[in-house]
Amino acid sequence: MDATTSGTPTIQYHNIPDQSGTAIAAASIPTFPRQVRHCFGDSSPGEFPLAANPSIVLHVLTACNLDPRDLAKLEATCSFFRRPANFTPDYELSISELAALDICQKRAIFKPMTDEECQNLKRKCGGSWKLALRFLLAGEACCRREKSQAIAGPAHSIAVTSTGVVYSFGSNTSGQLGHGTMEEEWRPQQIRSLQGIRIIQAAAGAGRTMLVSDAGRVYAFGKDSFGEAEFGVQGTKLVATPQLIESLRDIFVVQTAIGNFFTAVLSREGRVYTFSWGKDRKLGHQTEPNDVEPQPLLGALEDVPIVQIAAGYCYLLCLACQPSGMSVYSVGCGLGGKLGHGSRMDEKHPRLIEKFRLLNLQPMVVATGAWHAAVVARDGRVCTWGWGRYGCLGHGNEECESVPKVVEALIKVKAVHVATGDYTTFVLSEDGDVYSFGCGESASLGHNTAAEGQGNRHANVLSPELVKSLKQVKEKVVQVSLTNSIHWNAHTFALTESGKLYAFGAGDKGQLGVELMNNQTERVNPERVDIDLE
Repeated sequence: MDATTSGTPTIQYHNIPDQSGTAIAAASIPTFPRQVRHCFGDSSPGEFPLAANPSIVLHVLTACNLDPRDLAKLEATCSFFRRPANFTPDYELSISELAALDICQKRAIFKPMTDEECQNLKRKCGGSWKLALRFLLAGEACCRREKSQAIAGPAHSIAVTSTGVVYSFGSNTSGQLGHGTMEEEWRPQQIRSLQGIRIIQAAAGAGRTMLVSDAGRVYAFGKDSFGEAEFGVQGTKLVATPQLIESLRDIFVVQTAIGNFFTAVLSREGRVYTFSWGKDRKLGHQTEPNDVEPQPLLGALEDVPIVQIAAGYCYLLCLACQPSGMSVYSVGCGLGGKLGHGSRMDEKHPRLIEKFRLLNLQPMVVATGAWHAAVVARDGRVCTWGWGRYGCLGHGNEECESVPKVVEALIKVKAVHVATGDYTTFVLSEDGDVYSFGCGESASLGHNTAAEGQGNRHANVLSPELVKSLKQVKEKVVQVSLTNSIHWNAHTFALTESGKLYAFGAGDKGQLGVELMNNQTERVNPERVDIDLE
């Protein structure tokens, strides 16, 4: 195709150094007559017409794992990429659609789906394999699905290797470590009963742990409760080894989230289910507090595919992936404005947060602290809202925000990940730098200012500050996790690109995975945990 005659912009090829006209002339490069090439070629010797070799083109597109947006741009640029390719399994699909389908089939959660389930997913995502691929990739990106991960729970910790092996350590008063005992562990210990089962996602609550396998099964251990675990109202029965949740057998689960009063799970098809807290229809359903049956979160989400869920103390955020773009819905308790709708009213049914559209912002990752929330946008901007106590919103004050507000102090930073806890927030940049702000209790922010003679190492931080102590590890940080509980001192994990895990903050129960000496209760500087997650 000749861009000069088609009216389309000239394609820019990257990684080719620019040369000035003078330099090119000086090189005395011989010139040849210019030949106009088209997508469909012609009969001239040396031409490589795309139309004559569509299978090669399809192989290249699939092997390169192109982004769905790039595949859509190809269709918009040239008719070759949008006309029927006459390939199985659907002769009417274009080359770009077939490439998207092939890339979908590489995803672990897509492989076991039946043809009917695949078609239903395609329909729910907007009727295109490119949109279905965007849905799958968005879920993988925001949840580190099928990648190594570390979870800083309330006084206990979970680490998952890239191959799905699970380690646990810290407090074990309810059997939440899954080792068959109630004894604390100060060093990471593998959960042996899970051998042969690949875990792709983990969640940790007060006295409770939940794991999701690559087969969509959910295992739970610790307090036998789906809600109110911190107060002991439920969960009098303790389970010390991972047990399959029978009521979820018919749902292929890809993510779990544990709040204080409820538990939520996300299905492969993007539907959200909740347990407990049905009293007064707080989550859109009327059930008993000890109900073990999952209830679908319907209303505005009935036909909306969700790629990530995040549970706060008493509310839930859902990140949606629709043909029109990415959006966020909230439901639950509205105190402090943490639902993001401009008020402090509760929402018994999921409601779209409108502010992101007004900000021209595409949410890509959501995070919920106990009382505040945060989002990272496609363009790298960070928004926070909810209770602003201790400066956890990063706006330079302690005021509440009832709608998402861009963190102006990070406007020159392209963020890719955000983590929130009990009045604390961490932001991870594209180049691996880490910023934190909020409550400095337990030294969980990573700012060792006392050692530098600058004051109290537990000082609150009202605006984002670079965590200089993590620069010392001399490796790119790819994930941060911190404790999200109002009843436990916080600790923090930083996971590097090579699978090294560093911990700091409260460690009095062994939750850091490192021994504390001389009656210490916390670790100020990041220390390497003796485990390799890659």
